Amino acid sequence: MPGAIALRHVAFEDLGTLAPLVERRGYALSYRDAAVDDLAAPDLAEADLLVVLGGPIGAYEEASYPFLLAELALIERRLARGRPVFGICLGSQLMARALGARVYPGAGKEIGWAPLALTESGRASVLAPLDGVPVLHWHGDTFDLPAGAAHLAATERYRHQAFAWKRHGLALQFHIEVTASGLERWYVGHACELAATPGVSVPALRAESERWAPALALPAARVVGAWLEGLR
Repeated sequence: MPGAIALRHVAFEDLGTLAPLVERRGYALSYRDAAVDDLAAPDLAEADLLVVLGGPIGAYEEASYPFLLAELALIERRLARGRPVFGICLGSQLMARALGARVYPGAGKEIGWAPLALTESGRASVLAPLDGVPVLHWHGDTFDLPAGAAHLAATERYRHQAFAWKRHGLALQFHIEVTASGLERWYVGHACELAATPGVSVPALRAESERWAPALALPAARVVGAWLEGLR
């Protein structure tokens, strides 16, 4: 049975609705904690699928979080060898940096539900099911597009929201994996960030999530299912 490993940065940001999909596709799914587990372990380098999840730190903050250097080396090595990597939020930014692009603080926080503007490449890609569908944005950093990557999606505030790297790399700065109930843990875990972000409130986020998260589950599954199918 092929193996899939998801790298977590905080315990409450997991694969959400995508975990059952990955398992139905025949992968044995397990989690590792990026901050404390051995990122040089052979099974991480050789796993059939690596998912790099989100978190509240910057992809450039290795002075405070030294494990990021090992994580970047792992991602760079896998992408260079054609081993599949799927990045979400911080994971997408780490992929961009591993591919030589700059990651840096953006022009303010983008937190809340809103649809994407798919590029021409995005509309022809596995992201097509997300056209017009609100997704969850929750980030303050952004990245330059890596040389040779296909630009797939944008928002009004942040131009680079998703990219593909050949067939085996998919990077999404937004979240398609979340559930309304699972986000209750985020509201607690990210309480300080939310309190410091003007115009964002937990009750409003909760109402948006209860409305949009259930509708996102099916197109999210189609996106990831199509990408996994393309790996064969």
